[in-house]
Amino acid sequence: MAKGENIFKRKDGRWEARYIKTREKSGKIKYGFCYGKTYMEAKDKAAEARAKLLSGTVSKPEVKAEKFSFYCDSWLDLRSTQLKASSYVKYQYGIEKHVKPYLGNLYPEDITTEKLSAFSQHLINEKELSIKSVRDILTFMRSILTYINKQIDGALSHVEVIYPRESPKAVRVLSEEEESRLVLYLSNGIDAGRFAVYLALRTGMRIGEICALRWKDISFDEEIICVNKTVQRIKDINSQGKTKTMLMIGSPKSDKSRRTIPLMPDISALCRQFYQDDPECFVLTGNGNCMEPRNLQRYLKKYTAACSIENVHFHTLRHTFATRCIEVGFDVKTLSEVLGHANISVTLDRYVHPNINLKRENMRRLKTADCFSTAQSD
Repeated sequence: MAKGENIFKRKDGRWEARYIKTREKSGKIKYGFCYGKTYMEAKDKAAEARAKLLSGTVSKPEVKAEKFSFYCDSWLDLRSTQLKASSYVKYQYGIEKHVKPYLGNLYPEDITTEKLSAFSQHLINEKELSIKSVRDILTFMRSILTYINKQIDGALSHVEVIYPRESPKAVRVLSEEEESRLVLYLSNGIDAGRFAVYLALRTGMRIGEICALRWKDISFDEEIICVNKTVQRIKDINSQGKTKTMLMIGSPKSDKSRRTIPLMPDISALCRQFYQDDPECFVLTGNGNCMEPRNLQRYLKKYTAACSIENVHFHTLRHTFATRCIEVGFDVKTLSEVLGHANISVTLDRYVHPNINLKRENMRRLKTADCFSTAQSD
């Protein structure tokens, strides 16, 4: 069975793909089935059947009688072939854990702007979710509402999704003194963990990207690092019994996250110390098994504690890298591409944190108005 896709290989050798067709009033799901000689043939047929349901080119039995939970399942099932595994698991968890318990038994006509606002406050005040988490849930909720509108002729077009305002948080960036102290510590007895932390400080790579780095992604001839994979731990939706997770290597956060970073001389020298003559080996482990991101987090916590540096997580290194780049004169477009951002506004809003010395230096560059200069000379 393909994980999360409801695609099975039958005993007769054919592949069977099923999709949610409708749901009875009792809540029981009715599936549609597609068959193929290969996995891809069955998958493509199921995707085509879902698309026809969405476009309305096939009849939909009594969709107006379905509860909101049905549409959540249908929406997720329809997009299962389009989403990354990590996104699928995230949406599924949010639907099962938060959306269905609060809204699942309602019918579409019961969904109102006020009801969604109450749901938002419920997540913040009672579930104690962060504002970002609530906004993420509301984002896919908006997509579900759009899907329902296509099914029942725009009956929910009046419903507005209001996002809670997120107060700007102080972003932790290492001071120059803290960074120097940490780099000195890392250089004393360099190993894979210390190398990984230094690599983050000098490239701005995310923790999952560093853990997924293989030797084939580094070219000493072209002096580049190619970022094209990431490692993350996600819920295993096919696990039985207790909730279990699995380590997954997949594509980076977005298309822009696939990027090429110039290989700095000091990073190049360190890479050569750990080099394994096998392109498939992971850089941090030297074998075919990647380093667990949680272990790398533990290493960082150990190193910063030894340096008496507080309140640091791995993303702090990425913010620190971006800030140092701005301080030495990086143009924002170049920095945005090195960081793998979708656009420069993300870089400016979230990662550029000039310190007071840089602000003072920029202020000094302003030319004194001629009238004041003349007045002073008189």
